[in-house]
Amino acid sequence: MITDFKGLEVTGAFALMDSLTKHGVFHIFGYPGGAILPIYDELYRWEERKVVQHILCRHEQGAAHAADGYARSTGKVGVCFATSGPGATNLVSGIATAQMDSVPMVLITGQVARPFIGTDAFQEVDIFGITLPIVKHSYVVRDPRQMSRIIAEAFYIANNGRPGPVLIDIPKDVGLEKFTYNPLEPGQINLPGCKSIMLSKAKHIPSIVKLLQQSSQPLLYVGGGAIISDSYAIVEKFAYRFQIPITTTLMGKGIIDEKDKLSLGMLGMHGTAYANFAVSECDLLIALGARFDDRVTGKLDEFACNAQVIHIDIDPAEVGKNRVPQVAIVGDVNEVLTEVLDYIDNQAEFIYEVEQTRSWNERIALWKQQYPLLIPKNLNTISPQEVIAYLSQIEPNAFFTTDVGQHQMWAAQFVNVLPRHWMSSAGLGTMGYGLPAAIGVQVAHPKQRVICISGDASFQMNLQELATISQYNLPIKIIIINNKWQGMVRQWQQAFYGERYSHSNMEKGSPNFIDLAKSFGILGLDVEFRYDLKSVLETFFNHDGPCVLDCKVKEEENCYPMVAPGKSNSQMIGISKQVKTINSYK
Repeated sequence: MITDFKGLEVTGAFALMDSLTKHGVFHIFGYPGGAILPIYDELYRWEERKVVQHILCRHEQGAAHAADGYARSTGKVGVCFATSGPGATNLVSGIATAQMDSVPMVLITGQVARPFIGTDAFQEVDIFGITLPIVKHSYVVRDPRQMSRIIAEAFYIANNGRPGPVLIDIPKDVGLEKFTYNPLEPGQINLPGCKSIMLSKAKHIPSIVKLLQQSSQPLLYVGGGAIISDSYAIVEKFAYRFQIPITTTLMGKGIIDEKDKLSLGMLGMHGTAYANFAVSECDLLIALGARFDDRVTGKLDEFACNAQVIHIDIDPAEVGKNRVPQVAIVGDVNEVLTEVLDYIDNQAEFIYEVEQTRSWNERIALWKQQYPLLIPKNLNTISPQEVIAYLSQIEPNAFFTTDVGQHQMWAAQFVNVLPRHWMSSAGLGTMGYGLPAAIGVQVAHPKQRVICISGDASFQMNLQELATISQYNLPIKIIIINNKWQGMVRQWQQAFYGERYSHSNMEKGSPNFIDLAKSFGILGLDVEFRYDLKSVLETFFNHDGPCVLDCKVKEEENCYPMVAPGKSNSQMIGISKQVKTINSYK
């Protein structure tokens, strides 16, 4: 098989496909259309050679989320195709989701031919301009001779530094135009303007060490940047070396086993009570790949207000954006922590007594006893917390995707995951993310268990992707936490809007999810009573192919703890009232 096409006369579409395969792309998620047909025609030939596999999604948003799930679970760049006009605009939610959560993606869109650009031609839209605020970078390919260079740059930019999505808009005639091919190999590009701003770290390390030595109540606050940099081992080593408890953001789940004694689970609006108490009382907060977003901090000026702050992040724009740290280091979390430990190991005079955090860890252990996450267990009705916690117990090595809402927060509280086994729209909060993301994860890991936890409202956002699951016989297990409401909207309306439930009830008009699944050739199950739960879940997981489980849970169940808007993290509602204030533990 010919692999070196240098000097041959090829089309722009050929150069695109060759460049993608040179960058290790095998799976492409997408949906064809008029302007991108030259690329799909070339794709046909490459698929015949079994060099790539295209996964036909049923909506471009689904394709974007599938590429996103693929990227999060593998650490590789996810690739997505869409045509011009509505095909391109349908990618917008998926692009914004990836941008907010730092997911490396390359999105290829078709465009009207170059002579028609700017004439309001059929299915013409300025997708370059539309997506400018929500991409890391973007291109319009005006000359097919630039295709190889642009693809190489796009992959470099998408995965270098803080990852993100890169858009490449390709006019139809660029895909058809022939030229003498001179491909650029991966690694041959030089983009000095795109290199991360890596400030000197050595001069800051003594300051970190000094703050560590002075602290008796330190806390590690770990975000998605630590997952992206594959920092699991070094974070755990650092935490155990100094006996520092760890709390994570929604994006940071998986950095440590949440059964570990040092783990506090997630912090923030629906975080654990003990994590929120700990961040309110710590004297040293070490932020690793986290951005101090509003869902974490609550009332910002009262967030960790007693603490000195060390902030390590690869994006200089995030350091000091919401909280000014005492020590700021721009760099990869893995590399920086490694340098800190190496520095300490080479300092004979370094003294750190593990005993200095003993009372702090004992205090946190007491909080864990007094304020545990509660799993209501009723005689007949199913509580969403119980079923979600049970999923993690029986499938501890599974990949989990979620949609957005109450079920997402319960999953964050009760599902214990491995690194890169947690896919959830955190920054943008995109309903409809979970099902197509599960497609990307299952395609990337065909022999692994993939579980999608959705809500009845979120599921209906992209339920057409059941067709993709059916076509490729992807054995995804989809559980719908069905409370007949937009659950989180209902909870807010109850708590803050005088119980005026304006358009949040989903019961009328909702489909029969079992019949819906069956219409796609997928097994559909339902469960309503607690005494049936175990047997139904056994059938659910033992089925060889994909399966949809409609789990009818208690309708009025709320997600607690909860930090109300404008309140500090220590002012949670819905926690145990056995001890009303944290001052009682002092």
